[in-house]
Amino acid sequence: MNLSIIIPLLNEQESLPELHSWIVKVMNANDYSYEVIFIDDGSTDGSWNTIEELNAKDSNVKGIRFLRNYGKSQALHAGFNKALGDVIITMDADLQDSPDEIPELYDMVTKGNYDLVSGWKKKRYDNAVTKNLPSKLFNWAARKTSGVYLNDFNCGLKAYKNIVIKNIEVSGEMHRYIPVLAKNAGFGNIGEKVVIHQARKYGESKFGISRFINGFLDLITIWFLSRYGKRPMHLFGAAGVLMFIIGLLSTGFIIVFKLIKLFMLHEPTILVAQNPLFYIALTSMIIGSQFFLAGFLGEIILRTKNNEERYKIAKEINL
Repeated sequence: MNLSIIIPLLNEQESLPELHSWIVKVMNANDYSYEVIFIDDGSTDGSWNTIEELNAKDSNVKGIRFLRNYGKSQALHAGFNKALGDVIITMDADLQDSPDEIPELYDMVTKGNYDLVSGWKKKRYDNAVTKNLPSKLFNWAARKTSGVYLNDFNCGLKAYKNIVIKNIEVSGEMHRYIPVLAKNAGFGNIGEKVVIHQARKYGESKFGISRFINGFLDLITIWFLSRYGKRPMHLFGAAGVLMFIIGLLSTGFIIVFKLIKLFMLHEPTILVAQNPLFYIALTSMIIGSQFFLAGFLGEIILRTKNNEERYKIAKEINL
């Protein structure tokens, strides 16, 4: 099979028939063998009924329905698990991503030998203050932190080799950082393509300004996981040892200074507990011990963790 097109959605009933027709037109024009996997992430507007109707008319349409809303990352994870195509295309269901981009993305992966190609919505139709400006700041921070130099991490239109999506773990809210996850997994040939961004035709955006705040927090998480996810003791243990040594040296200085004043200079001296440096030393040693224990517990958790079921599937179509 040439292509698997994975489309996560939430309350996009109006756009689904038009999106499906557009995809079929592109697939037939290029003579691709394909499947379209819709993942209904807890819609309440009849989107699932529309998916069932599309499947009844087109056997290439497949569907997964979550019991409730679990988020885009979980929807993509479910779609990746089921995808059979040599190349996987992800796109949003709101018609802002154009299926006409698919042939070029497919060629970049198959002929250009890219592991992953990310779309770049260079010209956007979103609000400049609430979306475009925060998006530029977010993408700049993501580039500097991850070392993956893409202009648009948030673009939902991406193409992957099958081997890529089968070897990365998309969890939490990490769908923005799939290129970073791919790079960390060893897939370094990452490309970018300018794609058309179309104005939303139906409904309203499901994402507000909070997604950028969450995005920055996730960026810190993925930075930590990429560097210390397999060895937390290297970070916490090193910080703990450093803090403990600072406290220990401070304690030694207090004791030596007190002994010198008492027995060599024969001068009166204050109690150890009255010296401000004593509390700095004590605090440093306590914090150092806690850091070390945090690293130790992280190592234990890493070796004993079980993979939990992250979402519940209510129904499947044609899978």
